[in-house]
Amino acid sequence: MSLNSHLLATAGNLIITQSERSVIDNHIMALNVKLIWYFDSGVVKEKFTFGSFKRKTLMPRRADSRSDVDYMIVFADDSKQPSTYLNYLKDFALAKYTSSEIYQSHPTIVLELSKIKIELVPAILSSWDSYQIPAALNDYSTWQTTHPNAFNNQLSNKNSNDKGLIRPLIRVMKYWNALNGWVYSSYELENMIVNHYYIFCNDLFDYFKSFVSSAGTYGLSQTKKDKVDRLKRIVNDATKLNSDGFPTAAENKLKEAIPPY
Repeated sequence: MSLNSHLLATAGNLIITQSERSVIDNHIMALNVKLIWYFDSGVVKEKFTFGSFKRKTLMPRRADSRSDVDYMIVFADDSKQPSTYLNYLKDFALAKYTSSEIYQSHPTIVLELSKIKIELVPAILSSWDSYQIPAALNDYSTWQTTHPNAFNNQLSNKNSNDKGLIRPLIRVMKYWNALNGWVYSSYELENMIVNHYYIFCNDLFDYFKSFVSSAGTYGLSQTKKDKVDRLKRIVNDATKLNSDGFPTAAENKLKEAIPPY
């Protein structure tokens, strides 16, 4: 197996299976029905999945324990503070799910269901293509703008223009990220990959090597910087071993950072 084959095999194994996707779809359908039953007509303006599930970059839970499905609930009344809408969703969750399945994160209500977490994100409409969601890590008194559909389209276009290798690259890097204690947030990592410019890249290992060589460490703790630097050294060593005619040794070196899955 070559360096490229190892990454392709790993990326392929990290795809959500059809049975896993069916379980998630069933949970989403049930959630949708419960929201309709719970809230009076006109209270909720829109509700939809977004994030990595929508972009087809969601990781299996066994590969990334933080893997979750983002579900946005857009309220028609936009006059209240973010904390009010979070309380609406918390009350809904307590009414429709067991307390053992519910906890609050920053700044969402999380449903811990079989094989998947669903993060309920309250929102209000900002404009036709943007939404306001509670700003993270504060007292939930301010909003931040998000454009979920815009990034979805950007990733999809990037994947199409780059030989269909952007989604496999994201899965491989998310796998490494989880193995190393989440050096980057999931969205941050996807955004970095999508906005990187890949020059003279022909296969997945070329894309992987190009991205890793430029992976930024600004603002990271020293521990996290060390993990990125280690990844860069491993990739450089594997590349040299391969070019020197030692493909097996090169693959074994790469597996120090990206073990088989």
